Amino acid sequence: MIVHIMAGGPKQYIPKLDNYPKDVCWIGVDRGVIYLMEKSIPIYAAFGDFDSISQEELHTIEEKTGIIKRFKPEKDETDMELALLWAIKEGATVIRLFGATGGRLDHTIANLQLLLREAIDNKKTTVEIIDKQNSVAVVQAGSYTLKKMREYKYISFFPYSTKIIGLTLEGFKYPLVRRNLPASSTLCISNELIRETGTFSFDKGILMVIRSCD
Repeated sequence: MIVHIMAGGPKQYIPKLDNYPKDVCWIGVDRGVIYLMEKSIPIYAAFGDFDSISQEELHTIEEKTGIIKRFKPEKDETDMELALLWAIKEGATVIRLFGATGGRLDHTIANLQLLLREAIDNKKTTVEIIDKQNSVAVVQAGSYTLKKMREYKYISFFPYSTKIIGLTLEGFKYPLVRRNLPASSTLCISNELIRETGTFSFDKGILMVIRSCD
């Protein structure tokens, strides 16, 4: 099952949703529910404390949403986290997060932390943050294949652990062979694929992979 979660980040950072599969389960988080309704996208579930929603908007949400999970503002988890955990429990194999960047920096960092946690705790589910300019994922040690994408020309790799052991990049403009990277490294920023596909692999650590456009 593929699940798309729309949060309430600034609209200008949200990509065109027409580029993504139609046969997915959409979840709205707080004001993200309004964004989905504006696009006439069917909403499977809505999550949040809805503190940024008017009573009139909340009434509309209740009419157009199958499942509503409402929480108090004072809680340990973010609304996005609760929606993500629910989607994983429902059996999602791919989860894409939209409206999760821009605006408040603490919210963006919190959502990036969710990628890290799921990469560590839940290897069966792929979680990705997507905005108008970037696609972000966090992966554990292993071997991975990337396809060239016109909308995301640049590919950057950042250590998301104390160190990366044995990073190899093949099919890239700037290749690497079993390179070790400390946590502070910026060596692997703004690389590019020179073939239709490329691979990256590493023996130990956690990598954040960012695909970007200008």
